[in-house]
Amino acid sequence: TATSGTAAAQEVEPDWPSGASSGNGGSYQDARGQDSVTISVGAGDQGLAFDPALVWVDAGTTITWEWTGNGGGHNVQTVDDGGPASLDSGDPVDSEGDTYEYETSEDDVGITHYHCVPHTSVGMHGGIAVGEDIATVETGGGGGSNAVFVPQGARALGIATFIAMVSTLGLAFVFMKYGGTITAEDA
Repeated sequence: TATSGTAAAQEVEPDWPSGASSGNGGSYQDARGQDSVTISVGAGDQGLAFDPALVWVDAGTTITWEWTGNGGGHNVQTVDDGGPASLDSGDPVDSEGDTYEYETSEDDVGITHYHCVPHTSVGMHGGIAVGEDIATVETGGGGGSNAVFVPQGARALGIATFIAMVSTLGLAFVFMKYGGTITAEDA
């Protein structure tokens, strides 16, 4: 029941704020019914994700964020107006094994969007949904996506690089086909 493999998790999940649901991790866990859950800080290939990024828990669940030591210094902090839970692990930490614990309460019922302050612009976001009565959306049986979020700046850079490469190859083709060496007759 800790994963998205339950029937309930395959049918619905919380209606996450876009910033939380588009985070680098893209992973989702329905941890309702559990006393505790652990979220990795510095997950993913580059250490710039929370895993799972989105977690659904009951009031009274203890959430532990555990640092992997990857991706530089990270912290956990509620986004401004990000929801009812007041998450704040303090200054960024980069040591493997460091932890930050937060016990949810009835005051936290709803969805809270959090992020790593130093890496918010590259998509290091997450969310916790506390309680049973949370607005949900149909997931079509998937329970979450394993897709990796690509920030807008990186996407634009990738497109610009592709266009530059195609243009360079096109110009090289034109010069090779129609260009040539300069001979004494041309000079």
